[in-house]
Amino acid sequence: MKKVTEIKEATSSKIKLKKIRVAAYCRVSTDSDAQLESLEAQKNYYENYIASRDDWEFAGLYYDEGITGTKKDKRPELMRLVSDCKAGKVEFIITKSISRFSRNTTDCLEMVRKLLDLHVPIYFEKENINTGSMESELFLSILSGMAESESVSISENIKWSIRKRFENGTYKCGYTPYGYDLKGGRMVINPEQATVVKEIFAALLSGKGTQEIANDLNRRGIPTKRNRRWRATTIRGMLSNEKYIGDCLFQKTYSDSQFVRHRNHGEQTQYIVRDHHEPIISRKDFEAAQTLIRQRASEKSMIKGTNKYQNRYAFSGKIICGECGNTFKRRIHSCTDHKYIAWCCSTHIEDKNKCRMLFVKDEALKNAFATMINKLIFSRHQVLKPYLEALKNTSTDDYLRRIQQIQTLLAQNAEKRETLTRLMTQGIIDPVIFNQETNNLLSQADSYRDEIKNLKNTVSGDVTNITETAAVIQFTEKSAMLTDYDEDIFEKFVKRIIVNSRNEVCFELKCGLKLRERM
Repeated sequence: MKKVTEIKEATSSKIKLKKIRVAAYCRVSTDSDAQLESLEAQKNYYENYIASRDDWEFAGLYYDEGITGTKKDKRPELMRLVSDCKAGKVEFIITKSISRFSRNTTDCLEMVRKLLDLHVPIYFEKENINTGSMESELFLSILSGMAESESVSISENIKWSIRKRFENGTYKCGYTPYGYDLKGGRMVINPEQATVVKEIFAALLSGKGTQEIANDLNRRGIPTKRNRRWRATTIRGMLSNEKYIGDCLFQKTYSDSQFVRHRNHGEQTQYIVRDHHEPIISRKDFEAAQTLIRQRASEKSMIKGTNKYQNRYAFSGKIICGECGNTFKRRIHSCTDHKYIAWCCSTHIEDKNKCRMLFVKDEALKNAFATMINKLIFSRHQVLKPYLEALKNTSTDDYLRRIQQIQTLLAQNAEKRETLTRLMTQGIIDPVIFNQETNNLLSQADSYRDEIKNLKNTVSGDVTNITETAAVIQFTEKSAMLTDYDEDIFEKFVKRIIVNSRNEVCFELKCGLKLRERM
């Protein structure tokens, strides 16, 4: 006879279950008192909820106040939560609903996938979705799409309401420029700041430049409205602000369908309200300032809003610091007997301890460029032609063949998914197996598409480099040696300049070549 021995179940006191580190995320879209009360209620709820579970350990509460849900990169606490998940501090996330987590379908799915790669599921209470046990993203896609549609609908309703207030002149400014304060929804003059505004306009009309005005204000220790340093761009913005003559121009900016804000250059209707508030500057002085600004721009062939206005010098935005990676700014340096143009690292200008890169003279850069071009002209057969042959030898044929192979694999992947669907509808395979296999195939298809995209970018880059190199060779074969800097040649062939030191720079050409030059 068989002997049966009973093994009694272990008592719970002897087994210590591993607790899951659980964090909660909540968000309110405005910083009004009512919404902040809602946030406080959410915080209390989740703290109690997580503490009530024996298998959960409270890992923290992450919340964003007064921040939009349409873009993840504008929510610092959400980004901190993801960082803590990467560090292993959080193993499970709970949140009220998809709309609280994100109203942007792309961001929502991207965030869910990123967290699942870290083995951190999310539980959406309202929709009762646990991403850790989901067999498909379809349901989440639909619901997050609905949340995004809701956000778009709300946005359109708000825009309509604001436009109506623009039209009937009842819109109240939410932010006032330097020189004004907001009291009871009305713009009132700040006497101390208004004096500075008058000084700025007077200084411009007396012949001073915007950088000179900014330097003077900084030297006197006068802060901006946000207690920052004055910049030439800040001064230019003030000089063209119609609010200083008592008018208000509404809808200077607008948001597109992806919730990205743009400056309005006529894409949307604008509304101007005359004599909206008390002016600081007379209309006569304001118009005189605008005339002077236009005159100066015309003398430099600068048209506001154009690319040349943003990059008024050939070197603008193209000189990169080899130490900190920031761009260089154009400055005027003074000696005892003369002035000269120099380019300085933006970081070094703000804080010398953060970047110790010294300035380089404009003239030295131009001479270095002319020398570099002359070397290319002289040694085109030894440098450029072998480089072009090397680009052609690393032929794109291999890349194109690989793209064709992947496209074949993609087609096979689609056939497998169709077969799985057919087998499930016929009842041959279980739905759970169908979901698992389908998700694996979808993930594989995404990997194939990503590889194709990368390969196409590589092919495109190679073709561009070949074309640009051929253009440089054609130029060097026909051009005589340069006797001076030529701005047109620089803009045609140079992508950027990397400053390694005051004595050495590296010219990165559009064809991909990087050439060092001593100064």
